[in-house]
Amino acid sequence: MPNTVRPHTQQLTHPQFDDPKKVVGWLGAVQAQNYTMAKWAVGMRLKNGNLQTVEQALQKGEILRIHVMRPTWHFVTAEDIRWMLALSAKRIRATNFWLAEDQKLKVTADHYHRCNRLFEKMLEGHKSLTKEEIGQELNQRGFPINNHGITRFLMHAETEGLICSGVDKNQKPTYALLEERVPPTSPLSVEEALAKLAHNYFQSHSPASLQDFIWWSGLSATEARQAIHSIRSELISDRYASQELFVHESCPGKTKPDETLHLLPSYDEYLLGYKDRSAVISPEHYAKAYNSWGIFYPVILYRGKLIGNWQKKGKGKGMKIETSFFESSALPAPELIQAAIERHKNFYL
Repeated sequence: MPNTVRPHTQQLTHPQFDDPKKVVGWLGAVQAQNYTMAKWAVGMRLKNGNLQTVEQALQKGEILRIHVMRPTWHFVTAEDIRWMLALSAKRIRATNFWLAEDQKLKVTADHYHRCNRLFEKMLEGHKSLTKEEIGQELNQRGFPINNHGITRFLMHAETEGLICSGVDKNQKPTYALLEERVPPTSPLSVEEALAKLAHNYFQSHSPASLQDFIWWSGLSATEARQAIHSIRSELISDRYASQELFVHESCPGKTKPDETLHLLPSYDEYLLGYKDRSAVISPEHYAKAYNSWGIFYPVILYRGKLIGNWQKKGKGKGMKIETSFFESSALPAPELIQAAIERHKNFYL
């Protein structure tokens, strides 16, 4: 069941939206540490659109890139950024402190406070600066810092709702002041935020289990159960391979396998959004889709299953896509492979 329903709920089959903001809002969040691949993750789920469509949404601040949930980089919508930060800030801050200690950085609360004030001064007036530019500014203002250190200070400033992604410079991501970049929104209570996170996840990732939701959200088991309980009237319980799965009421009924072949980006929600991935990829092929260090590779999706890898070489009209398959005994038709390659190329042209 998961491999026939998930292509629909994840907007891969019969996508509903032309607007990148609506795609990201539907998914709840899109993992985005690979900035280029994350743009394709959004773009391939649009009814129509190309790279410029996605980049315009990013430049306007309709979609923002920030650390939330597990924590790692994610795209989130401007409407969701504040309550998602509030829900996950404590957890991300704790991880950030641990990383600072692990990297033997002697950072105090006063250092974070001073750096935040410097961020405010250098970014005020709707400025967007790259990480490198911020590092140069800090050094010039008497706050010498290395690459590890600036990463820790920037992440801490994110958790305090001070900064978020700005307007790209020469295809490089930047930082800006959140208050200048994002219009005010009404705050949510913890209970409201948990319910909204669960709603967003299960409408877009069904069918999924409690453990899947815990993995994706970064919530504790207690918080995740509370979140699911708060939207229980929206969910239908089912069993698959001896585990309980929740299906959102908005999901389609019986669905046929998706006959379109998809070139999924690295870190795509179709694979990464679940703790148990056995429904969409055979365990013997796990190492071809991701490694033990948390690196996820570009994969090929067909009829709900991950069946191979792909990689891009070159840019523009010289772009070439190379494919390889896990098993040679059941290859998809060449015209399906070529159609997927053309869709990817057209996104960038």
